[in-house]
Amino acid sequence: MTYILYGDQGSGSAPVEMALAEIGAAVELRPVPLEGEAQLAAEYRRINPMGRIPTLVLPDGTVVTESLAILLTLEGRHPEAGLLPPPADPARAVALRWMALVAGEFYPCVTRGDYPERFSADPDHAPAIKARAIEMGRDIWRLVEREAAPAPFILGGRFSLADLYLGFLSRWMGGRQWIPANCPKVEAMAQAVAARPRIAPVWARHI
Repeated sequence: MTYILYGDQGSGSAPVEMALAEIGAAVELRPVPLEGEAQLAAEYRRINPMGRIPTLVLPDGTVVTESLAILLTLEGRHPEAGLLPPPADPARAVALRWMALVAGEFYPCVTRGDYPERFSADPDHAPAIKARAIEMGRDIWRLVEREAAPAPFILGGRFSLADLYLGFLSRWMGGRQWIPANCPKVEAMAQAVAARPRIAPVWARHI
């Protein structure tokens, strides 16, 4: 049973690859270089019409897009991996809360930070859009630091998909330099994820 994962180094496909490693599932990696905007090519858009990465193709051929949806699909297909608490456990809702927040609020900031010219017809607006996106993104991490307060994980001593997802995304938008100085709990969570035996090689390849 082999998955097919379309992505690029350091991109949103990295948390998916890490989840597959934690599960121990076989995966075929297919590169879609963002630098050349290969995600916008017609051939790739036939797989993912949104022209984004990651895309995961399940062993039966089902296509799943959006990193949060992919991670939750994998968790549902591999409950034995214990990537989230069971549905009746309130801790599951806690993990999902923070995953949804980062997917819904931080990801759009990254898009605006990376492609500010797409968000105004006036090219002169791009620097201000980028600067504001970075500051809004950092506000999300300040919130996670204060309210989620990882210790070292979102669920305390229990690792979950939330840590994998948030930990890796905290590296974006200059996070490798900014997070350690401003959000030490988030940094400790990221480092705890990076140290996990199955994840460590994948983390090192993407960071």
